[in-house]
Amino acid sequence: MRTTILAIALVLPPGLAPAADAWPMLRGPAGNGHAEEANLPLSWSETENTAWKTSIHDRGWSSPVVGEDQIWMTTATADGKELFAVCVDRASGKILHDVKVFDVAEPERIAPVNSYASPTPVIEAGRVYLHYGTYGTACLDTATGKTLWARRDLNCDHHMGPGSSPVLLGNLLIFHVDATDVQYIVALDKKTGRTVWKTDRSVDYTAVHRFCRKGFCTSTVIQAGERVELISPCSKAVFAYDPSTGRELWKINHYGWSMVPRPVSGHGLVFVVVDYDHPELWALRPGGHGDVTDSHVVWRHRSGVPSTPSLLLIDDLLYMVDDNGVASCLEAKTGQVVWKERLGGDFSASPIYAAGRIYFFDEDATTTVIRPGRAFDRLSTNTLAGHQMASPAVAGDALFLRTETHLYRIEKQP
Repeated sequence: MRTTILAIALVLPPGLAPAADAWPMLRGPAGNGHAEEANLPLSWSETENTAWKTSIHDRGWSSPVVGEDQIWMTTATADGKELFAVCVDRASGKILHDVKVFDVAEPERIAPVNSYASPTPVIEAGRVYLHYGTYGTACLDTATGKTLWARRDLNCDHHMGPGSSPVLLGNLLIFHVDATDVQYIVALDKKTGRTVWKTDRSVDYTAVHRFCRKGFCTSTVIQAGERVELISPCSKAVFAYDPSTGRELWKINHYGWSMVPRPVSGHGLVFVVVDYDHPELWALRPGGHGDVTDSHVVWRHRSGVPSTPSLLLIDDLLYMVDDNGVASCLEAKTGQVVWKERLGGDFSASPIYAAGRIYFFDEDATTTVIRPGRAFDRLSTNTLAGHQMASPAVAGDALFLRTETHLYRIEKQP
């Protein structure tokens, strides 16, 4: 689809290997969880189709990102006082760099399901961009691990910890700062770290409880007619911005807060989850100007909508799994339910689509593989040791799974 192709062109950082051989940010090259060319295995275990397994110290829920011959991720001590970046050799699993990026004197309290290293980095040739929310943002040289620039002044009160991941668009590193005290979106010059633009959310939060002002979502980029739009959900509204200037283009008001799933787009629609406590899926028509709440909400769906995992759009169907393990398939254009099936377990990681299959990852490090389509068709169930919260990465024909203690390379073995 035009939207997907354009999103890949816009979001994939220049200089990396082709999209099929890189996973540069949260949910992959197009930010939608697709790795269609990857020939992933259907089954694996601790001993089957595991090319290597590498211990990652401390704790972090950030997804691994893959560029060229390296895999990067963040981690942090349990008390949040030391924040790290770890680089693993893609072929061997050997740790190449283990960098303490920041020390934090007085970390805020976080939610039990969160970590101090939950936002996913972005990687391009020669550079990796790390974001720890209020505790700092930095750019490291991927060859040496040395810090090229850092910012520690974009502070906020997350209340329950950081969650939003950055995106790289041209020369801009863009991320949300949606907290109990401040709410804005900001773009930094990727070469220097200086602020290029900063746009406050045009929501009147005066009557909104401070805990209901925060958000943990990551923006996405789409083509809407003749213009590019940065789709940016936050508490009480979904915004579209001009990504080059930060100018607000339109907004749609909603009732929710603390949203996590990253939006996906297709068929002239953007699919957004608008609340955490009572998640509801909205299909929005992009384009327009100003407040388009009354004219651009195409359909809404409430049952089985995830609070945390993002969605997959494959052809005409949307696939999702809620936090309690119920998977659903909906018609993308209408929101009509096609099927619903309980997978079991609790889910935080987002699913991926590869090799003509959908892979769902639960918190017990069990992956359920199904065939996409109008009938539920379970193909396999695979379990590793430990606990999994991080969404996976795919590069080449390898699946990179991060558990609470290890990073795995899953690949068909001779």
